[in-house]
Amino acid sequence: MAVKLTYYGHSSFLVEADGTNILVDPWFTGNPTVSSHPIFNDHTGGQEVRVDYMLLTHGHGDHTGDAVAIAQKTNCTVISNFEIINWLAEQSIEGFAMNTGGAYNFPFGRLKLVVALHSSTMPDGSNGGHPNGAVINFNNGTDIYFAGDTAVTYDMRLIGEAGGV
Repeated sequence: MAVKLTYYGHSSFLVEADGTNILVDPWFTGNPTVSSHPIFNDHTGGQEVRVDYMLLTHGHGDHTGDAVAIAQKTNCTVISNFEIINWLAEQSIEGFAMNTGGAYNFPFGRLKLVVALHSSTMPDGSNGGHPNGAVINFNNGTDIYFAGDTAVTYDMRLIGEAGGV
């Protein structure tokens, strides 16, 4: 089965693969490029979007803006760096903490956090840890690289050569 990507604006994507839905960097509320909220509104033809996992690349509000509300509503597993997962835990959201270079085999496939050159402050001003991109090698053979908000770097070439994308 193919992987389907839905682009919601800025850096927000929904990835659908083999019955698993992964929401990346959810920022809908206040986003001028998004006309409605795919989790709470009629953006999907009357169907609420199911979210199994959420990936947060860094802490800025234009990547985490709706993360807490969506995680509370959907009870999804949030995947991010250690600092962001700790910030979410203070708001009673459970998550899966990873570090740059770390990889884990989830039911949908292998996800590896990779280098991103950017900053990562949480919306409340607290430390968002190191920003990341992510390489996902899905079980169906499809590979995707989410760069987050990284600056262009030679590491992108290495990620492509080593990461299967």
